[in-house]
Amino acid sequence: MKLLIVFLSVMIFASLGAGQSSTTSTRLTPTEIDAIGPIVAGAGTSGLSGIRTRILTGDPTRAGLYTIQLTIPANTTIQSHTHPDDRVATVISGTWSIGYGTVFDEKKLKELKPGSFYTEPSGEPHFARTGKKAVVIQITGYGPTGTEYTVKEK
Repeated sequence: MKLLIVFLSVMIFASLGAGQSSTTSTRLTPTEIDAIGPIVAGAGTSGLSGIRTRILTGDPTRAGLYTIQLTIPANTTIQSHTHPDDRVATVISGTWSIGYGTVFDEKKLKELKPGSFYTEPSGEPHFARTGKKAVVIQITGYGPTGTEYTVKEK
């Protein structure tokens, strides 16, 4: 039984690392993160102009673990959308209001302050909004990721 548990543990850890980039360890201070050149929007974001993405590890467009940091401008509303991968996120700064559902519904928003955590399950529609200040969040998922809005623009 112990041998089976050890074998399964090794297989799980091996599969988790299989899709990662060749860099196996990363240590970044806030100053080093700020020095990473942001790109506009990027894979796994809402695609709205003004959002800046920093890729902290991995590649969100490829199979494997990734972490991105998003800076979302003040007074931004993100309509309901989904992602193909399970994702977890932490609010770094600002107040991030997020809700779950197929259409934006202000009554379903929950305000998350810095240090808050939330999930974006694969295929589960969600929406968000910032307030009077910009928001920074960090999202980790297992790519490839993408974004599909639940209501198509006409």
